[in-house]
Amino acid sequence: MRWRLVGATLVALAVALALAGVLLAGLFRDHVLRQFTGTLASQLDQITARIEFDASGAPRLDPQTLSDPRWTRPYSGLYWQVDAMGPAARRAVLRSRSLWDSQLAVPEDTPPDGALHVHAIAGPAGTALHLVERTVRQDGAANTGWRILVAADLGETEAAVAGFNRVLAASLAVLLGLMVAAAWVQVRLGLAPLRALEASLARVRDGRSQRLEGRFPSELQPLVDDFNKVLDRNAEVVTRARTQAGNLAHAIKTPLAALAQAARPAQPPAELASLVRDQVELARRHVDWHLARSRAAAAQGVPGAVVPLEPVVQGLLRTLERVHADRHLDMRWTPPGQELRFAGETQDLQEMLGNLLDNACKWARGAVEVDAQRLAGDGRDWLVCRVDDDGPGIAPELRDRVTARGARLDESVPGSGLGLAIVQEIAGLYGGSLALDVAPAGGLRAVLRLPAA
Repeated sequence: MRWRLVGATLVALAVALALAGVLLAGLFRDHVLRQFTGTLASQLDQITARIEFDASGAPRLDPQTLSDPRWTRPYSGLYWQVDAMGPAARRAVLRSRSLWDSQLAVPEDTPPDGALHVHAIAGPAGTALHLVERTVRQDGAANTGWRILVAADLGETEAAVAGFNRVLAASLAVLLGLMVAAAWVQVRLGLAPLRALEASLARVRDGRSQRLEGRFPSELQPLVDDFNKVLDRNAEVVTRARTQAGNLAHAIKTPLAALAQAARPAQPPAELASLVRDQVELARRHVDWHLARSRAAAAQGVPGAVVPLEPVVQGLLRTLERVHADRHLDMRWTPPGQELRFAGETQDLQEMLGNLLDNACKWARGAVEVDAQRLAGDGRDWLVCRVDDDGPGIAPELRDRVTARGARLDESVPGSGLGLAIVQEIAGLYGGSLALDVAPAGGLRAVLRLPAA
C-alpha cells in the first residue's frame, strides 16, 4: 500500500508539475516577446517620425538623427528598412547601415495603413529576427505606399528564455522531490495505525492477548470492533463446545453405568432387555438433544444465510401427510401474500417447523393450520409463524413444563419429549422465541418468532 500510494502520488505530481512548467515557460516567453515587440514598436515610431519626402515623393532619412548606435554598426542585431509599395514596388529603398550589404526579406502582405504587423524572419548570417512593420503613405499620393520595417536579433531573448526554462525545470524538480518526500512522510504517518493493528494481531496470534487492544482512528475502529466480535464469537463457540461435550459425557455416564451394572450374570434376561432398552433410549435422547444444539449453535450468525419460508412449509406438510395418512388430517397452509424469508440455515428452519408440525399432528383431532407474517419490533423485522391444532391443548400452568428437555405430559403418545425443547433452544440461539397459547379451535397454538431476512 505504501509503495502504491507513493507511486501514484509521484506520477500525479510529475504530470501536474510538467504541465505547470510548460504553462509557465509559455507565459514567460509570451511576456518577453510582448516586451520585445513593444521595444521594436518604439524604434519603429522613431524611424517613422524621422522619414521625410522630397519633391519627387521619395523618402529620405538622415541616420544622424537616430540615437541608437547599433543602427550604424554592421550586423549589430538591430536593423531598419523602407520598402516601396504599389506598381513600382521595390525592396530596400532605404536601409540601415547595420544591414551592410543584406536586405530584410519579409512575407508579401498588405497591412492596413498604420497597422502594426509582426513577423519572424531569417536575418543576416542566418540569425533569427523579430520584425515589426507599418505601412505609411505620403499626403496626396494615395497610390504610393511605403513599408517601414524594424527588426532585431532574437538571440539574447531566446537565451534569456532558455535560461529561465533551465531554472524553472531545476526548481520544479526540487519541488517534486520535496513533495514526494512529504508524501512519503504523510503515507508513513497515515499507515501507522495499520502497523499498530498488525502488532495487536501478533499479540492475539501469540496468545498474549484475547482481543485487539489499542487506540485506532475512526476509519479502522469498525474493523477492530467487528474483529473483536469474531474473536468473542469464537471464544463463545469454544466454551459452548467444551460445555456441551462435558454435559454429553455426564449425561451418557449414567446410562453406561446402568448398562455395566446390568451386565452381571445373575440379571434375568427379561429385566436386562427392558433395562437396556430404557437406557439406550435415554442415551439417544441426550445425543439427539446435544446434536441439535450443536448444529444450531454452529449455524447461528452465518452471514448471507437466507431461506424462503413457503417451500419449507409445503415440503414438511407433504411429508407429514404421508406419515399421518391413517389419521386423515386436514393440513392447511395460508399463504402470506408476500415472500417471507428466514435469516438462517435451512436445516434449522426445517428442524423447528418440523417439530412443531409433528407435535400438532400427533395431538390434533382433525385439522392443523399454519400461517406466517412479517412484523417489526425491537429495531428489526421478525418472521412470525403460527401452528394451530384442534387437539386438547395444554393448560397454562403446564406450558413451561413441556418445553423442558425430555418432558412428556402423556406417555401414550410416541416421542422423546425433546421436540418443543429443541425448537425453543434453536430459536433462542437466533435471538427468537417460542410461545404457547390457545388456538381458535381450542387446541394448542405454537408461535415461533425468528429473524426475517
